[in-house]
Amino acid sequence: MTLQGDLPGIIPLFPLPGALLLPRGRLPLHIFEPRYLAMVEEAIRTPERIIGMIQPREERDDGNGPVVPIGCAGRITQFTETGDGRYLITLTGISRFRLLDEQSGFQPWRRARVDWADFTADRAGAESDPGLDRGRFIPLLRRFFEARQLQTEWAALSEAGDELLINAISMLCPFGPGDKQALLEAPTLSDRREALIALIEYALHAGPEPEENLQ
Repeated sequence: MTLQGDLPGIIPLFPLPGALLLPRGRLPLHIFEPRYLAMVEEAIRTPERIIGMIQPREERDDGNGPVVPIGCAGRITQFTETGDGRYLITLTGISRFRLLDEQSGFQPWRRARVDWADFTADRAGAESDPGLDRGRFIPLLRRFFEARQLQTEWAALSEAGDELLINAISMLCPFGPGDKQALLEAPTLSDRREALIALIEYALHAGPEPEENLQ
């Protein structure tokens, strides 16, 4: 396997619509499908413990449809096995990647050759956002959360660093897969904050979602 720095050149893929993982973000996952149970078991046997989260281009029950070209890899940092054979894991984001091609094999899960070169900044440490106006941003978040009946720890969120604040909100907010992908692909933290504000303002302008979409 070719290595790029300390990252593997081939990684397992977990296509999951609407799930967003960002560098240094933490994504809890409930694993129950047999092929993904096997994928997790194999991943934890490797030194890297990496799984690549990626968005499907279309939702399919078999999980084998086309995927978008950019995803984010995470390291398994928490792992719990339930009494009935399911896994509860947490992925901590490491870096985005560009998918080059999928690799065939005998394993039931998908694997891909990936390139990390476009996202070296993801591994350079937490970003800051000099343009972040918390006096405007936090009240906007409060309006959105109240409109969508979402809960969060406002004291902790208000004191969080720029990256943690913006990325946590990006991962938490119930946007569609296309919007989540736009947040993932934002080149910088400032770009992501601007995209996030635009999505929130658009959602507030559009009004409350139908009740069936809030379940």
